[in-house]
Amino acid sequence: MLASFEALFGPVSPAALALAGVTMLAAGFLRGFTGFGASMLIVMVLSVLFGPLAAVPIANLTGVPVTLQLLPTAIRESDRSFVLPFFVTSLIAAPLGTLLLVTLDPALMKIGISVFVLAMLALLYRGWALSQTVNPGVLVGFGLGAGFVQGAAGVGGPPAVVVALARPGTPQSQRGNVIGAVSALALASLIPLWYHGLFTREVLTMSLLLVPLYMGSAWLGARYFAGKGGKHYRNAAMLALAVIGVITLGVAVRDFLAG
Repeated sequence: MLASFEALFGPVSPAALALAGVTMLAAGFLRGFTGFGASMLIVMVLSVLFGPLAAVPIANLTGVPVTLQLLPTAIRESDRSFVLPFFVTSLIAAPLGTLLLVTLDPALMKIGISVFVLAMLALLYRGWALSQTVNPGVLVGFGLGAGFVQGAAGVGGPPAVVVALARPGTPQSQRGNVIGAVSALALASLIPLWYHGLFTREVLTMSLLLVPLYMGSAWLGARYFAGKGGKHYRNAAMLALAVIGVITLGVAVRDFLAG
């Protein structure tokens, strides 16, 4: 049984709620434009405000309406041979990751995730790429890893994005693959979080308060991509990965040392 609202969230000040709102606005625009990164930003900030056992389910619940909002784009522009292996393997791996969420130190998990993402980003920057007909085993392996990370820390998107950006294609198709993979991860983690009792009344209330901000800014991000932002997509996505990875690594190291 999880703690009461006061024990879980602590004294929620207006400043904390305002910071959570600003975080959702930034995360929504990032999700609408690049297709990813929102959960990592939300979990990073809300973990400080409310703790990881609240931040991860809030990130997942608020992400469901945005996932449905962006789903037509994923269906229209993504490559099913890329997205479907992620969805199936995420369903398998996410419950194992959620088991770690409720038992292990999340800071240690985030350190490993951040280092992995930054290492893969360095490979992308140096020109690493996958062929269009990549071995399905590679996609299955990345799907299992991303699903496990999503269940454990709510931030499985970046590993999936690294693979999506490594595949050839137009900005529209790359973004469609990113949205499809991230959507699959978000849906795969819902049942494990519910099973472990993390969707408390307090988490549901906070999610309902924040989701309109998230959806509105995601719409703006998608509009920006459809306008002038599409030609900057790959560079913007890689920059977002780098910034989120570095910040998350720094915060995770700090939390690990403090703990």
